[in-house]
Amino acid sequence: MFNCMIAGVGGQGTVLASKLIAIAAMKSGFDVRTTETIGMAQRGGSVVSHIRIGENIDSIFSPIIPSGNAHAIIAFEPAEAVRQLPFLSPQGYLITCGTAVKSIGYSGNSQNITYESSVMVEFLKANIANLTIIDSGKIMERYSKALNVAFLGAAAEWGVFPFDSAALEEILPEIVPERFLELNIAAFKLGRELYNEYNK
Repeated sequence: MFNCMIAGVGGQGTVLASKLIAIAAMKSGFDVRTTETIGMAQRGGSVVSHIRIGENIDSIFSPIIPSGNAHAIIAFEPAEAVRQLPFLSPQGYLITCGTAVKSIGYSGNSQNITYESSVMVEFLKANIANLTIIDSGKIMERYSKALNVAFLGAAAEWGVFPFDSAALEEILPEIVPERFLELNIAAFKLGRELYNEYNK
């Protein structure tokens, strides 16, 4: 059994990322159960997807990952990474970025509705052994609409999935609209490069 959680805020493509993982797993011969907890996604709220991958569907009793049982958490926002930490197993992998995503109501004047992303990042560095921090600024410069796919590229390069990176890249043409395909393939490759840059 492999348990993966995708965490982000509304508009970051959390659900699409989980769909790509699930389809790649099924095409690799696994059975999959998934579910989402969406909340106030349209207003920048938390979006969490659970993906559970097993040898056969009878071994996956629930689509919800139990606390402490996620083998990997891919978080598109550092506060969401911290929020979902109770799900991560002690040996689990965590990939996130070092940049906060401001609430839709953030005006820049109130300290009550924002936070310093560096505080979250330092907490993660102090508490997570298997951690990769992706420079999302480099992604947003060129591929702002494909941040999610770039993070999947980083996770695939790390080898966290029970299938190889080619399985993910090969399904992009099947799921991503043609007008966005080239951008997403490039973002996937950039994510792989950024993983190697962080861990060299």
